[in-house]
Amino acid sequence: MSRWVIIIIVFFSSINCRSQNRFFESKNSPDKTRIIASSASIGSLWAGSLIGLHQVWYSQSWGDDFQTFDDSKQWLQMDKAGHFLSGYLIAKNTSDIYQWSGISRRKSRIIGSLISFGYLTSFELMDGKAEEWGFSWSDVGANALGSGWYLWQDIAWQEQRLKLKFSAHLTEYAKYRPNVLGSNVAERLLKDYNGQTYWISVNPSMFMDEGTAFPKWLNIAFGYSVDEKLVGDEDFYVHLGPTDQPTYFNAKRQYLLSLDIDLSRLPVKKPWLKSLCKTFNMIKIPFPTLEFSNDGIRGYGLYF
Repeated sequence: MSRWVIIIIVFFSSINCRSQNRFFESKNSPDKTRIIASSASIGSLWAGSLIGLHQVWYSQSWGDDFQTFDDSKQWLQMDKAGHFLSGYLIAKNTSDIYQWSGISRRKSRIIGSLISFGYLTSFELMDGKAEEWGFSWSDVGANALGSGWYLWQDIAWQEQRLKLKFSAHLTEYAKYRPNVLGSNVAERLLKDYNGQTYWISVNPSMFMDEGTAFPKWLNIAFGYSVDEKLVGDEDFYVHLGPTDQPTYFNAKRQYLLSLDIDLSRLPVKKPWLKSLCKTFNMIKIPFPTLEFSNDGIRGYGLYF
């Protein structure tokens, strides 16, 4: 995920935000102009990002043969959580764009999920031609599950009750392997899995009677992260400092319990502000949090 997924999500979200801010309200029937404009925007992003990322990441490692790579056990599956999230968010944003264009809810959800899976698969195919990576079936599976996670909820409930979100903070580990975990703030947020957390955010009122007094915007969030993970395929790592004094790292999984705010369900009336809330709803809002790991239980006054 650290190479391109977050950038892609931001691009798709920005298209969604711009389209809804332009006219604010969705059409009740197919609008040819909007459908053409939406499809052209998505198609341009698809082609442009393939070309641009090929130049940035693949041009120096492009090989003659297509190869596969089994990375299913690397990074304690944090990268797979990233692919799962990306499949979900891209499906959501493209579905919203086509529903805004007047396509029915059911058809827009199917179109959005298919575009999400197809788009991410095109990057996996490019990975297959890269000498230092390879086509990953586990990545494809995570992409499919993310796109499907969005679609099945809409089929089952006609709404997203189990929303996927993301949060990130800086950690101390990048200084030990800056080439892998990042050498500046932007790279560290994108590459250092120790600072990333993937969340399932759910509002209990969605499973209660309509008359419940539970706030419709207050969610309970369940998170997954890792700590002391400096090498993809090894959980134990030794770093030798300038004085040859070793620092030992033992990677572990972390499970988190927190609160969250569903920005899309805040009582906002202005259409442009409502659209903005939907766009940024992929970010988990910082709250007090409990962490569960092999080291026991730890509490945070505010967890990012």
